[in-house]
Amino acid sequence: MPSRRPQSAIAIARAESSAQRLAMQALLTGAAIVALATAAFAQEAEDVTTSHGYTNFGELKYGPGEVLDYVNPDAPKGGTFSTWSLGNFDSFNLYTRAGVPAALADIGTERLMTETLDDPYGSYCFLCETVEYDEDRTYATFHLRDDVTFQNGEPMTAEDVKFTHELFVEQGITEYRTSAAQFYDSIEVIDDHTVRFNFSDFMPKNVRVQQAGGSPVFSKDWFEETGTRLDESATEPFMTTGPYVLDGVEYNRQVVYAKDPDYWGADLPLNQGRNNFDSIRIEYFADTSAALEAFKAGEYLYRAETDPADWNTAYEFRALSNGYVTREEIETGSVGERFSWVFNLDKEKWQDRRVREAIGMMFNFAWSNDTLYYGAYRQPVSFWNNTDLAAEGPPSAEEIAILQPLVDEGLLDPEILTEPAAVPVEHDATTNRPNRRIIRAAGALLEAAGWETGEDGVRRKDGEPLTLTFIQFNPQYDKVIAPFLSNLELIGVQGNLERVDTAQYVQRRREGNFDLTNQIFRFGFEPSTGLEQWFGSEDAADSSRNIMRLRSDAVDRLIEVVTTEADTLEDLTAATHALDRTLRRISFDIPFQYNPETWVAYYNVYQHPEDLPPLGVGAIDFWWWDDEAEEELRAAGAF
Repeated sequence: MPSRRPQSAIAIARAESSAQRLAMQALLTGAAIVALATAAFAQEAEDVTTSHGYTNFGELKYGPGEVLDYVNPDAPKGGTFSTWSLGNFDSFNLYTRAGVPAALADIGTERLMTETLDDPYGSYCFLCETVEYDEDRTYATFHLRDDVTFQNGEPMTAEDVKFTHELFVEQGITEYRTSAAQFYDSIEVIDDHTVRFNFSDFMPKNVRVQQAGGSPVFSKDWFEETGTRLDESATEPFMTTGPYVLDGVEYNRQVVYAKDPDYWGADLPLNQGRNNFDSIRIEYFADTSAALEAFKAGEYLYRAETDPADWNTAYEFRALSNGYVTREEIETGSVGERFSWVFNLDKEKWQDRRVREAIGMMFNFAWSNDTLYYGAYRQPVSFWNNTDLAAEGPPSAEEIAILQPLVDEGLLDPEILTEPAAVPVEHDATTNRPNRRIIRAAGALLEAAGWETGEDGVRRKDGEPLTLTFIQFNPQYDKVIAPFLSNLELIGVQGNLERVDTAQYVQRRREGNFDLTNQIFRFGFEPSTGLEQWFGSEDAADSSRNIMRLRSDAVDRLIEVVTTEADTLEDLTAATHALDRTLRRISFDIPFQYNPETWVAYYNVYQHPEDLPPLGVGAIDFWWWDDEAEEELRAAGAF
């Protein structure tokens, strides 16, 4: 774990307002002070909370037994949800690096607590009825529902909860094993339907209840009987409690899940209007063009589109023109993802920030977006786009109070205290070629880093040319990567796009056998311990998320501030600003794009509520099948 500072950075930021409060307190009468002390004592004596949910900020949106606002509780049941996936698969285990998991391989997995698509900070009891915790969050006790059964009909008990936790500790991927060993002192089975998580001091207080509540639950008996291991590829999904089970599989072609007719949670209030389809089918395709043509032919009926060129030009077919298919552009209120190209920082040539900055300057997003993507995308600026968590301009006083100790210790450059948060270079959208100013600036950075231009125009250092290999498996991005690599030649860098299949792509990313590759950074409104898996130094060599191998003492310390010292939403915002500002300054990635909308096309057998929730489209979750529309479309030959 990162070392702790003698004085909290957020405490420093609060100092001025604290002094004002103390001055006001000095004016209180003795009787008022006694009253305040008495109230504080009463609160301390009643420091155990039992609730149907948990939130760090404000109030939970839903009370116990309430139905979600964004579903249709009277939605009909039936039909098949069919969609597509790219590439191939050979496993149903998401929790190992062995094999490539099938789409929705965890569709049957349920957790002690669940989240909703309209409450960004709340978690609600699901496999449990209530959760109990003390004021200091030293433990969380989950009182389990007594009617939960696994898909084989066996009851779920507290022993299964404990077993699943221990399974991840013993056989999980490295970063999880490390966190679990540090964060939990013990898991106690109180009785068949009561389990208690005891937290260690290393675990950030504000994430404890939700972290434990996010625990999946697998069948202990099934694992022991089958000998299945969490760290190996699996030919069938694990035994879980969820509403869907595997119903059919053709490896690399199709996977089908069917509704469990005996699903325990069908009448649960949180499930009303959800899990409406009898089956879910995913068709696999080797390339995106074949997948789109299959959709036009009605081989599958729901498609989330990611290519703006296809969205703007390729959706011209009979079923759409005849009104059998709907296209929607749905605005999202969730955190805008950061789709980036990340450097492999384990390679010596990418360890100098000036080199990374120079390479990044040569990507012309403006031209790529306008010319190739119909202006549909935005270039990510922050790791928390589209939210108040994104750092903007120079740091605030609260941010400076957090960053100053890191500057004083030499972990950050002093300029971070005065300069605006880093943003991508602005380019001319009318031509891919960067202007002379940008080319000169990038060249100067390479010169300063010791990469000199030879007579052949190639940059070399100690006789070695500066080369860059970009690995990619999806041909959809060739059209934007190739012009970027062409621009690198203008500053003497030799770029190469290496197309590999899905299995090679996964393996090479895991092994660090690349210079540049894709990564999508996705975060919620409440950054938590997952930040260590994305950016932490401790597991950088073996992390499934920190594939850029980032190791930074400053980042480690800022993650600690975000996860351990942010007691209020204001604290969380300031701390996340400081972290966001620092990550962007390191320049370990080249921000590519994000889409503020979700594009979907679907045959009109699917229906959804008029008002969708802000944090997701929820097609599989709460949309439903229209039998009458199916009859009409089949009669018309739509599919």
